[in-house]
Amino acid sequence: MLALALILVTYVVGSIPTGYWLAKAKGIDITKLGSGSTGATNVWRCVGKKEGVLVMILDVLKGYLPVFATIQLDKGAQALEWTFFGMPHLIPVVVATVAIVGHSKSIFLGFKGGKSAATGMGTMIAFCPMLGIYTFGTFLALVFSTRLVSLASLSAAFVNVIFMWWLKNPEAYVLYAVIGCLYVWLRHVSNIKRLLAGTEPRLGDKPKELTTSESVNVEK
Repeated sequence: MLALALILVTYVVGSIPTGYWLAKAKGIDITKLGSGSTGATNVWRCVGKKEGVLVMILDVLKGYLPVFATIQLDKGAQALEWTFFGMPHLIPVVVATVAIVGHSKSIFLGFKGGKSAATGMGTMIAFCPMLGIYTFGTFLALVFSTRLVSLASLSAAFVNVIFMWWLKNPEAYVLYAVIGCLYVWLRHVSNIKRLLAGTEPRLGDKPKELTTSESVNVEK
């Protein structure tokens, strides 16, 4: 029951649409501007830099706090013991997965949301704090050099897999790094297409207003 409660609470926490609510408080419907995403990048473009940074911090915490709490409980709580083919530590992995799914499939927004990059980063840091240096370093280096946040997010997700394994973390954590990377890449399919076509907006570009058709299809 404890494990189930953690999973349900994590989904609700992950679903909190920080970007949408912050923008709405300023009279802006973020789902109808820019990329239509409720994540930090679109908030930065459409609302402001300070708001974008705040949303990123909050979204990272949405991933970090539930996973960190679960890992602490997993160290001693018998109720959290759950193995699969002899692989321990699976409850924290399930909680982390639920956190990133909750962010992108929010119960408060009709199962729409962001692209889970920041929340995913938070879960990774909870699993392995040292990973935050490599992940955030990769992210910042690419953002400053290319101004392509999507490219930075995709690259950081891939770096997570490499260093989660290289730093000799438990197999379950490495498995999650792979799952998280694939999920973030799946959420960025439209960005990947634009990157390949050379049409991906850069940080600082003026946001466009989405048409009704684009607003409906923004999650696809």
